Amino acid sequence: MAGIEELDRKAKEILRTLPENLTVKDRMAIEHQEMPSQDAKERIHNMGEVALGYTEDIAVLEATRCLNCKNKPCVNGCPVSIDIPAFIEKVQKRDFKGALSVIQEESILPSICGRVCPQESQCQKYCTVGKALKDVDKAVAIGRLERFVADYNADDESLPEIKAETGKKVAVVGSGPASIACAADVRREGHTVVMYEALHKTGGVLSYGIPEFRLPKHLVDKEIRKLEKMGVDIEKNVLIGRTRTIEELKSEDGFDAIFVGTGAGLPKFMGIPGENYVGVLSANEYLTRSNLMKAYDTRNSHTPEYIGKRVAVLGGGNVAMDAARTALRLGAETVDIIYRRTRSEMPARKEEVEHAVEEGCNIRMLSQPVEILGDENGRVRALVIRKCELGEVDKSGRRSPVEIPGSDEEVSYDEVIVAIGNASNPLIKLTTPEIEVNKRGNFIVDDKTNQTSIEGVYAGGDIVLGAATVILAMGQGRKAARAINEYLKRK
Repeated sequence: MAGIEELDRKAKEILRTLPENLTVKDRMAIEHQEMPSQDAKERIHNMGEVALGYTEDIAVLEATRCLNCKNKPCVNGCPVSIDIPAFIEKVQKRDFKGALSVIQEESILPSICGRVCPQESQCQKYCTVGKALKDVDKAVAIGRLERFVADYNADDESLPEIKAETGKKVAVVGSGPASIACAADVRREGHTVVMYEALHKTGGVLSYGIPEFRLPKHLVDKEIRKLEKMGVDIEKNVLIGRTRTIEELKSEDGFDAIFVGTGAGLPKFMGIPGENYVGVLSANEYLTRSNLMKAYDTRNSHTPEYIGKRVAVLGGGNVAMDAARTALRLGAETVDIIYRRTRSEMPARKEEVEHAVEEGCNIRMLSQPVEILGDENGRVRALVIRKCELGEVDKSGRRSPVEIPGSDEEVSYDEVIVAIGNASNPLIKLTTPEIEVNKRGNFIVDDKTNQTSIEGVYAGGDIVLGAATVILAMGQGRKAARAINEYLKRK
């Protein structure tokens, strides 16, 4: 990939040669603009952000590809309904502050969503340009443009208007994307908002789950500071479901409404022999130690990470990619991603899979772990892997893996990271039995309001959806906020 200077030079040259009145044909002829990034050989030795972002001219050129469709199909794919053509048109005109204003009408986390949201399966999936070219990867780079706009306006300290104080109190449980979105919208209406975070650090999955090289934590901290400037009170080290219960928040603390956005923090394991050996970790713990507790800083960290030289990562989602790429940066010599289907069925973002492979991760496809082997000291020494073939299409729309008898292979590893997903946080249900949940432990909520089975108690994000995306969680938080504001008006 060309360096950022070369890509910027090419963009400048193309912009100089474009006709004044662009036709649809002219716009379609402009090539999709690459995202400048750190060289793979260099980035595996640091925690710096991999993607470097667009320059001003690259952003303007990419924005010029937008056809500004009147029916705005891309907006249909956005969970918070950002007016995408409107903000991109402002980028074309180099009105970057105006572009930010358009985005902020619906989203308060553009710097975050522009980095981590799977735009290729949301807004960009419906892009007319991508459809015309029959390649979603060549759609207008909406997410990258959103990131550019946010980064360009990084010094913007403006706050939304806060209405007069109403005297009503709302508790927001958790500080991840759903909770951030809900807290902001409720506070705008003049209600008192108290946010409770179980950990010593706010941001939820944005802080503990996503590595620094994908999402710099100073961006998360900035959004939390904005909430505090808006008047949201944030209390850390408070575990709702243990320190305080939902009932105590209502009856003793006087909250008029409660939003629960506690996420999906309960790691799942394979259920195979040997998962109790030293060196077997959930990706949840592994990434939390690295991201939240800075375990990668081995000289200064008080909670150092278990370091393996031959690492197996079980799973094929974004969390698996994050764990595998983190292992490389922590000093692993070999990292194998063990996945029971093929690369094309991987649920991880295509970009994240490509980055993992560029950095040196190996993908062992059509491989099913069936047993973890240990040495005489109780430490991981190997993984038994059974080959698979693809069978019939299952409920996920993908062909299901079928194990091949007699194909077992023993492969040497000294660390196994399990990244097959998380279940919903069970603590609140344990102390609030009247909250209805489904068989997976997810809260059951009203589709229109996100209210739970308890009046005045709402929920959103992964606690409702299971493991989902940042923007979907935000959409749930905003939907719940609208319902809470209406509920408090009636109350």
